[in-house]
Amino acid sequence: MTRDSFIRIAGLDELHGDGPHALSANEFDIAAVHTPSGWRVFEGHCPHQGALLGEGELDGDKLVCRNHRWRFSVESGQREDGPECLFSCPVIEQDRALFVDISKLSRQATSTVATRTLEDLPGPPALPFVGNTHQLNLKKLHLNFEHWAARYGPVYLIRRGSVPMVVISDPVWSNQVLRSRPEAFRRDSSFHEIFSEMGIDGVFSAEGSAWRRQRKLVMSALAQRHLHGLYPKLQTVAARLKKRWEMLAEAGTPVDIVAELQRFTVDVTTLITFGHDVNSVEKGDDIIQRKLELVFPEFIFRLFALIPLWRFIRLPKDRRLDRALSELRAWLSRLVAAERARLAAEPERAAAPSNLLEAMVSARDEEGRPFRDEVIFGNLMTMLLGGEDTTAYTLSWAIHELCQSKEWVSELRQEADALFPHSDVPGNIEIAHKLARAGAVANETMRLRPVAPIAAILEANFETVVGDVRVPAGTRVVVLSRPAACSADHFAEAQSFRPGRWLGEAEGAHDLSAHIPFGSGPRICPGRSLALLEMKLLLAMLYKNFDVERLGKTEDVTEVFAFTMFPVGLNVRLHRRHIA
Repeated sequence: MTRDSFIRIAGLDELHGDGPHALSANEFDIAAVHTPSGWRVFEGHCPHQGALLGEGELDGDKLVCRNHRWRFSVESGQREDGPECLFSCPVIEQDRALFVDISKLSRQATSTVATRTLEDLPGPPALPFVGNTHQLNLKKLHLNFEHWAARYGPVYLIRRGSVPMVVISDPVWSNQVLRSRPEAFRRDSSFHEIFSEMGIDGVFSAEGSAWRRQRKLVMSALAQRHLHGLYPKLQTVAARLKKRWEMLAEAGTPVDIVAELQRFTVDVTTLITFGHDVNSVEKGDDIIQRKLELVFPEFIFRLFALIPLWRFIRLPKDRRLDRALSELRAWLSRLVAAERARLAAEPERAAAPSNLLEAMVSARDEEGRPFRDEVIFGNLMTMLLGGEDTTAYTLSWAIHELCQSKEWVSELRQEADALFPHSDVPGNIEIAHKLARAGAVANETMRLRPVAPIAAILEANFETVVGDVRVPAGTRVVVLSRPAACSADHFAEAQSFRPGRWLGEAEGAHDLSAHIPFGSGPRICPGRSLALLEMKLLLAMLYKNFDVERLGKTEDVTEVFAFTMFPVGLNVRLHRRHIA
């Protein structure tokens, strides 16, 4: 090791507090923490599922991963209650900056011998030029892929036109691919192209240094340590929704529960992300929802289109999307302008942003310039799209499953009655965190009905090996989340709704590595902790205060895919719960 092997990673003036700080050196993710004995720099990925350790938190002398709360000594890197140990990189301070030697880290990479090529993989027969595109029903795309997985196994080949796509559902291979981002794999390059055309170019489609910078801002707004301050906003929106549902119950009105839950998630997202209260729950205004719901179906259509017709001819659906995005952009532009005016009047707010909008407007890029309006808009849209659909759809699927499980409705009610007997909504975040039964229902729902059944569509940055398959540069790799999670190899009674398995109440297989509802690796969903909190809060509030009657038959409810998977045909009637 020589001084020449050290790379500057950050100026000390840039590192506020003890950390952890998510940094990078030559595209390697690292985590820096300040300890009583000086700075420590560790490999950046948790050895469990590859989450970025720099997005975790410090708890005394422990570095805590935000994903599954694994704890590591900040002095030695040793995991508490486990054999794993983080690799530590040599670090020095010089000229008010940190320098790190990652040479040992780079040599840790190991190569896997490929025994198969793409031509060796099974899969449905493809046609010239169109490939397998003619066999795809985009509204049932996940079912197409899952049907082929059942027929051809956990790795098979299809073609999107002439582009080869390796589809995998083996959890070991899936985690290998997801953990190899952003170095070995990136999102399908078409994502960036299509989202850029729509003007939604944010952290979701960003890559490289742009992704790291934007990701840091998003994670800062959604960090676990901030949830305590965010909880009153969730509580306010949940209380409003409870009052709205009381009126609907009194009137005996059929309820489109998916739309109701989207109102909740839109209001929560705009409050937390923008500091702006849309209050669609009380106003009954779903204008934002109706505009947002045009985006994902068109995105999927364009992703799998053989000819980009929309670039030459604007059909009525293209014009509807253009108008919706233009109106959303104008609305967000007004919020950005108001935020800039507020920061100009109160510049001290920039030092401690209270939401993502403040953070984005205050932040500077690597060259010290403010983020462009397009980047700010793209990230605000990304938060709206991601925050609305995924949580609302998971809650909707949970209600669908609970309509068939009186036992677990009773379990939820008993828990809620015990934890907050004198209020309709959990009174503080400490109570909400104790809602273990509600959390188990949420996890079991995500196992059976993942709203992201296609966890990722990626592109190999260079020739690599996945499992035992040689994957050339440019090959797309599709990761499916449900086949493994619903396999008897990984979960006992895998096809049954059994929330007790998440509370240690069931015997048999229980393989967490096969359950990736929020993805895995460095790009795991930044809103995971917030989404779980929202789900527990809503499930507890709903079943403590209401009886839920399904309207129609169970089999009338179908799965539809539009980037996320949601229920169609799920209508209910709410009744006020009467406690004897």
